[in-house]
Amino acid sequence: MDPVVEAGPYTPTAEDVASVEAWFREYDACAARKDIERLADMAVFPLNVVSDDAAGNAAAAQWSRERYVATMRHVIGEGGDVRIESTRTPHFLSAALVVVFTEAVVTWEGGSARTRYADLLVRNDGRWRFQTMVQSGWGDELRS
Repeated sequence: MDPVVEAGPYTPTAEDVASVEAWFREYDACAARKDIERLADMAVFPLNVVSDDAAGNAAAAQWSRERYVATMRHVIGEGGDVRIESTRTPHFLSAALVVVFTEAVVTWEGGSARTRYADLLVRNDGRWRFQTMVQSGWGDELRS
């Protein structure tokens, strides 16, 4: 049997962290102006989407670009004035893989909500793209 070799945790450079922060600034700006096609350009398809449903069961799906665009048109394209304040914490697995945990407050006319979610970003040819989105409460949508 071959011995197990641990590479140890990856320590990101300041440039690694800055590149992820810049990616999210662009993502947030696109979402604010409801540029859904540009948001889709920032993803790798098929996109993994993981959530849970109203019954408390996990659900997962792989979305095509078309499904992502249609869903995002409904979620952010048809909404009114919504403000999102996010705090993101990246956890680098390597120079090309990062899981980003987000704590956010979403505010709209008449209400607000706190949410927590995670994204897996992958880097190819120096460009970050999101490949997996994980957030609770969307599982019923994934089953439809």
